[in-house]
Amino acid sequence: MTWDLEKLDLDAYLTRIGHTGPRTPSAATLRAVHLAHVRTIPFENLDAVLGRGIELDLGSLQDKLVTGGRGGYCHEHNLLLAAALERLGFPVTRHLARIRLGRSHLPRSHAMLTVQADGRTWLADVGFGGEGLVEPLPFEEGAELASGPWRWRLGRDEDFWVLHAGDMELYAFRPDEPHYPSDFEVANFYIANSPRSPFVRHVLAQRTTADARIRLEERTFATGGELARWLREELTIEIDERDAEALLLHLQP
Repeated sequence: MTWDLEKLDLDAYLTRIGHTGPRTPSAATLRAVHLAHVRTIPFENLDAVLGRGIELDLGSLQDKLVTGGRGGYCHEHNLLLAAALERLGFPVTRHLARIRLGRSHLPRSHAMLTVQADGRTWLADVGFGGEGLVEPLPFEEGAELASGPWRWRLGRDEDFWVLHAGDMELYAFRPDEPHYPSDFEVANFYIANSPRSPFVRHVLAQRTTADARIRLEERTFATGGELARWLREELTIEIDERDAEALLLHLQP
């Protein structure tokens, strides 16, 4: 796998997220694109639960997230965003972080980005789900961000930088450690295929609005048709009724 930036249909991506503003590589553009992406393309792991695997080439990402009426998880979201930002002229570095969420020594599996704009470095991440960022955060020790009802802070833990959401540590990473396409392929394969991966065992889907996170796991459904309709109307995720019936088995208490 290579990044293959020329395969991205930038106009289609910007239309998908509803960005009609400037395309100059400024901090204001970065914030606008990041926020529009989070509020438009849902977070979900439905293909992993259905046993279909996840492809990270740009063609597959576009077919699914841009034109396919679907969302994705961190690797899909952030590699798509990285390609779009680079096409807009931003210098972007792709990273793998270790999820914390009350634990330590987990594998490097979460994809996220740092981006250069207006003489500063920014942490950009549109694919965490849960309580993840909705806007880019200055990559500076002690930096804080408030957006809607949510708060984030960037701190240090020895050699690691740690992103906090409120009092919770989301993940830790080392920005000086380079990661290549093959690293993302390995991490993505584990997340999408290992029986130990929570993304294989639990159905996750959410959409972020200006002041709320609308989550699938907080709902119950009687039929696959009801689930498919709710996903379409509330999360803008398009799946057929057969897939919804299969997912329903994983949602049973």
